Amino acid sequence: MRAALFDRYGPPEVLYVGTVRKPVPGPGEVLVRVHAASVNGGELHGRAGKLRPVTGLMQRGFPKRMGLDFTGEVVALGPDPAEAGPRVGDRVWGVLDRTFGSVAEYLAVRPRHLSLVPAGLDLVEASALPVGTTAITALRDKAKLQPGERLLVRGGSGGVGVVAVQLGRALGAHVTALAGARNLDLVRDLGAHEAYDYATTRPADLPRFDVVMDTVGTEHPAYRRLLTPSGRMVAIAFDINRVAASLSYVAASTVYGRRRVRFFSGRPTHRLLADLTRYVEAGAIRPVVDTVFPLEEIAKAHRALEAGGVGGKIIVRIV
Repeated sequence: MRAALFDRYGPPEVLYVGTVRKPVPGPGEVLVRVHAASVNGGELHGRAGKLRPVTGLMQRGFPKRMGLDFTGEVVALGPDPAEAGPRVGDRVWGVLDRTFGSVAEYLAVRPRHLSLVPAGLDLVEASALPVGTTAITALRDKAKLQPGERLLVRGGSGGVGVVAVQLGRALGAHVTALAGARNLDLVRDLGAHEAYDYATTRPADLPRFDVVMDTVGTEHPAYRRLLTPSGRMVAIAFDINRVAASLSYVAASTVYGRRRVRFFSGRPTHRLLADLTRYVEAGAIRPVVDTVFPLEEIAKAHRALEAGGVGGKIIVRIV
């Protein structure tokens, strides 16, 4: 089968489409024919070698694979399938656990890493949403965002940010978003009460917030100071070029004071993906797609995300 591969760390141009062995589903697994996958920020760092200690453990040696989330159709079941699990023909979405490899024609996955796609949602468009489980975990489960609270979403037009803006509005919060100038109308359309250009708005220009969700990963102390006395900051990213300083700050901020910073690495489960499906079916969340690239243009897809200014998700179409 075809898959996105790279034989050395480097810029987007190291990516190519090669041939690898088609997976065979093991006991309890299902074989998914992948329709599409999105490009995530962590993959850019992994491809460039900045996450080498992690990606080296996940995938030893070259060639290495790309892709975390996916949408597709179940085409086969492994031995001893789960009685209540997916069936052949089901349209599913999911996120791989601790590995890359979803930008490929087929995947063998366990049912706990996927859920049914909402009825009527195009599979390519739907691939913009599995990463949205991160926003659900951040706002609903970690920050426990309440109706009437003030929420700041930093990176409001990014892949996770566009879901966080919608979810914050659905949870009854007053939503403020920071985004690029050309995406301010987008985040307002998604439900943000206020939207500001991150390039011209400094933390000191902003009011206090009950919850700050940071998808950018820089200036954590400055944004933490915007929290009310009982405020919570949920960060899903840190400065990859200042890892030691970022980790020291995380350690201190999670120990001292009520205004804590909660870092976490999302590990989507079937339950979270099913929750996402329900939010979509209720009309609270919709996919936002910036650009769709064919598999053969995987390098262009990475280059587009690295260029910045993206509104929603960059998608790679497999089928």
